[in-house]
Amino acid sequence: MKNLKLFSALMLAACAIPALADGLIENVNGITLDKDGKVIRFTGLLIDRQGKVAKLMMRGDKPPKDLDYRVDGRSKTMLPGLIDAHGHVMGLGFQALTLDLSATNSLAEAQAAIKAYADKHPDRRWIIGRGWNQEKWGLGRFPTAADLDSVIADRPVWLDRVDGHAGWANSRAMEIAGVTATSKAPMGGRIEMAGSKPSGIFIDAASELVGKHVPAPSPRDRDAALAEAQAALLKVGVTAIADMGTTIDDWQAYRRAGDEGWLSIRIFGYAGGLENMTAIAGSKPTPWLYEDKLRLGGVKLYLDGALGSRGAWLKKPYADAPGQTGLQFHPSAEVRNMMVRASMDGFQTAVHAIGDAANDDAIGAVEDLAETYSNDRRWRIEHVQVVDPVDLPRLAKNGIISSMQPVHQTSDRLMAEVRLGPERLKGAYAWQSILKAGGKLAFGSDTPVEAPNPFHGISVAISREDEKGQPFGGWIPSERVTREQALAGFTTGAAYASFAESKVGTLMPGYRADFVLVDTDPLLATPGQIRATNVHETWVGGFPVYQRGKRPDEIIMPGEERR
Repeated sequence: MKNLKLFSALMLAACAIPALADGLIENVNGITLDKDGKVIRFTGLLIDRQGKVAKLMMRGDKPPKDLDYRVDGRSKTMLPGLIDAHGHVMGLGFQALTLDLSATNSLAEAQAAIKAYADKHPDRRWIIGRGWNQEKWGLGRFPTAADLDSVIADRPVWLDRVDGHAGWANSRAMEIAGVTATSKAPMGGRIEMAGSKPSGIFIDAASELVGKHVPAPSPRDRDAALAEAQAALLKVGVTAIADMGTTIDDWQAYRRAGDEGWLSIRIFGYAGGLENMTAIAGSKPTPWLYEDKLRLGGVKLYLDGALGSRGAWLKKPYADAPGQTGLQFHPSAEVRNMMVRASMDGFQTAVHAIGDAANDDAIGAVEDLAETYSNDRRWRIEHVQVVDPVDLPRLAKNGIISSMQPVHQTSDRLMAEVRLGPERLKGAYAWQSILKAGGKLAFGSDTPVEAPNPFHGISVAISREDEKGQPFGGWIPSERVTREQALAGFTTGAAYASFAESKVGTLMPGYRADFVLVDTDPLLATPGQIRATNVHETWVGGFPVYQRGKRPDEIIMPGEERR
């Protein structure tokens, strides 16, 4: 199987890693940002025996004579390793191992994919997967259990929506879960109905009614998923990721990879709720492990759902559903209590807020707590997609970090126009407004909701255009950011957001030698060229961990002959 081959290759590669040495990567178009956001260009990178940057070489500089190795960068552009400030590592891995519907463009395509997958895997008791999107399909409604029953009725089917904020079940799955017409949704959830019966769609917290009956992955499954996720991230130049919603089972998989020597990406863990926080870390954040590759330093909390499933909590009803304002997951007092509980033990809080009511409440919670917890807390709000314009200046106060995903803007644009109406768009995906107000940005992808490629995010951030160049000139173009600001969002800004700014995010001396060699200069190329960037090599801590066209066990190590 593909995942077993990948896992075996990673283990072989881990065994083959030699001792660190002094080296030089030369003949590069080097770009990095310093602590003030100034662009520094260089032509070579000296790496010390600790896997850290020793010196940036400028044109005309003479390299030391006692180097252990020299690598020709072949005039490629060298950038700091890109950091995804918000993703789901195991979700990305399991997407590769289960049914992926993200490429389907209609209900009929999805049904065909589901049937093909079920026919290919007759031994699987449950058919599970994710990626469906009724908006992309142009369906005009949610899919139903009947739509699944027509394809497969003898086995339970459970499929997460692309954003993870809704689940789609067939009748057999609902039967196993004991869901009936009298079932009640928990707070923060909604059961979609078809007449007097559940339709098969479960929004946000209601998903657990069915999801808890799905067989849990084994440790071997989790190791395979981590291998897939790591390979996918390194391939697109991501060397570090803030893992939003880390569970104790996820953490154990990360620890196994670290103990066995094949953990290459850096994972900044944010526990999925207080229970996982204490189970993983106990009474305080963990130390940095495996040469700064793993740490659990924060907790992820939810205030609302997502726009696509009308779960985002709005101040006024949805323009296309006048009776709905979305879902408030927890009472305001309860959210503050959870933030206090985490803050008392020194954990950073990252609060999911998409709708304008949720963002108002999240900002208000920080305002309530900031005086008591006045040291460097770096309060994070995740997504910050729809903000009442009157609340935008409040994001600049108390050191709030707006952790946002540029690609959501292009994916959600048409849907957001329908869901919100024109007035509320003034505070939607408002990157430049946040910066101008004095706020801080960190950029990510929310993978597997979106592809993890950071160059797609940089392209969108500077253009507000999708992969087809639409809309021409950008959607609400005043919210575009500069190229330098976009690069910072995926490097220095993302590092700062996870208290990693003294370790990664830049290639200044003393920082970990995490970098990528690519074929495009993002400070000079067009948005389309940036989106099409090819990553040729990815290095973490002074070692190559990805080389285009090679398996992990085929990677050429420093000092070996370059083929």
